[in-house]
Amino acid sequence: MNENQQPVWHGTTILCVRKGNRVVVAGDGQVSMGATIVKANARKVRRLKSGTGGDVIGGFAGATADAFALFERLEGKLEKHPGQLMRACVEMAKDWRTDRYLRRLEAMMAVADKTTSLILSGTGDVLEPEDGLIGIGSGGPFALSAARALIDIPEMDAEAIARKSLGIAAGICVYTNTNVTLEAIEL
Repeated sequence: MNENQQPVWHGTTILCVRKGNRVVVAGDGQVSMGATIVKANARKVRRLKSGTGGDVIGGFAGATADAFALFERLEGKLEKHPGQLMRACVEMAKDWRTDRYLRRLEAMMAVADKTTSLILSGTGDVLEPEDGLIGIGSGGPFALSAARALIDIPEMDAEAIARKSLGIAAGICVYTNTNVTLEAIEL
């Protein structure tokens, strides 16, 4: 790294699992700057204020301040479009892509309500996975692969799958740990 470069923040594994009568969003707690673990118990998953539209949960990967700005923006869109997570996310993605300030934000989000699970990115993407599983962040592909392998095991519910999958990701991705925060919605 030369003297003009800022340290690179790495990390995060966020996983969304929809199975049976629950949807969960889970995330690890590690924040890393380069090769240094800065914090081991960060909370990257939370419930969003959604007006009268019901429960919405979300997790973020990327720069923390950027993610909180995006959570606030999404909460505003949910206030305007209560109960319409897809519409609120599409409206936010339009802003994210066209607003000069928002375009500079470096984060991704996984959000879910009783009926929909979505990935939001700074490129304007709003993606709904066909299998109800989302993995984002540096350990996201590992957790997603594990969740896909576990999803058909009848005795494992959404929470058990998320916890096991994050544990597997933590064993592979150096930017992921086993301090899991999990939020759930009953369907």
